[in-house]
Amino acid sequence: MSSITKNKQYYKFSAYGFLKNLRFFDAFFILFLLESGLSYTQIGILYGVREIVINIFEIPSGIIADTYGRKASLIASFIIYISSFIIFYFFSDFWLFMLAFILYGVADAFRSGTHKGMIMDYLKINHWSEQKIAYYGYTRSWSQKGSAISSLLAGGLVFYSGEYYSIFLYSIVPYILNLLLILSYPQELNKTKKQNSEKPKEGIKAAIVTLFRTIKQIPVLTIIHTSATHTAYLKAVKDYIQPLMVNVAILIPLMTQVQGKKMNGLIVGIIYFFIYLITSRASQLASLPMLQNHKHIPFITLLLGLTSGIFCGIFYQYDLWLISLVFFVGIYFIESLRKPILTGFITDQVPGEILTSVISVQNQLRTIITAILAMAFGMLADIWGIGLSFIIISLVLMAISGGLVMVRSHSPKS
Repeated sequence: MSSITKNKQYYKFSAYGFLKNLRFFDAFFILFLLESGLSYTQIGILYGVREIVINIFEIPSGIIADTYGRKASLIASFIIYISSFIIFYFFSDFWLFMLAFILYGVADAFRSGTHKGMIMDYLKINHWSEQKIAYYGYTRSWSQKGSAISSLLAGGLVFYSGEYYSIFLYSIVPYILNLLLILSYPQELNKTKKQNSEKPKEGIKAAIVTLFRTIKQIPVLTIIHTSATHTAYLKAVKDYIQPLMVNVAILIPLMTQVQGKKMNGLIVGIIYFFIYLITSRASQLASLPMLQNHKHIPFITLLLGLTSGIFCGIFYQYDLWLISLVFFVGIYFIESLRKPILTGFITDQVPGEILTSVISVQNQLRTIITAILAMAFGMLADIWGIGLSFIIISLVLMAISGGLVMVRSHSPKS
């Protein structure tokens, strides 16, 4: 394992990820929406609209964060997140849910990539850039630990209350704490030195010119596409596995005497707890030299993730819930393993002053793919069921990604 420097700011970075992922509703989001009377198609539409909103705001939010300040961008993001949680708590109407999803999308756009940019800039300021993959992997592992604790606590809350909606209210507390944490970050992380020397208008113009010059480079485009595809895939399908977890809960003899929703809360929370402990370890394993130095690791891991999705769908289709769940965990594991590595690859290819913007381009591509996949998955699930939806979506993505690699390998080098 690569050694990293752990100081006060390292623990602040780690605490940020931990608190950010204390979204108690995550483990029960689909179950909550289904209970509110929504169909899989309506849920797919809501997820798709959220991704479209992220897509609209993604690049502008990255440029604004790089130009006017990353701390302000993150603070605004958490305030908007809290607004969406309040709507979910008080209302159960499809169109109000639409508003909450739109707010959530805006918040995601202003948050995504911003904190990564701050971490990478911090490492450059301190001349620790060689630690970037291990450093980001270890700080990200705390995000996964946050998800693990979040799932366990949320399961306990649902078990004792017998309700899903109250967990949105509890999710406000860690987001307020994270807002205060961001305020304590040193001012040097708000902007790069180059940005601080420029006037806002000049900074925006320079950022846009440098951004488009950078993303036209084939190596940058390749990493952006490969990274965005797998992340979008997981983001689009991950919540649809919650009904499978409910079926797993039914298989446990000790839970047959427990009321339905309370049983779901306890078992789903425990399952997610162990999933995120595994993904936390996966983020740390990204620092292994054999993974960092393998030039084909982005595409290999993409294929492994999609293959896990195919088998997840096959076993889901035949009601082999536990085996299906194992392959679903495989998708999560692959994503957590590859994310620090690909972030490090991107950092090697782009200037620090536009890093947040380039990550925003990657995230924008991800949101386009996620929006398409979420809507398609929801409609397919209503027609043929969740198992076949997993198989179809995974095979289509595998065919497209393989085709793009073949085209790229036969294209002239630039």
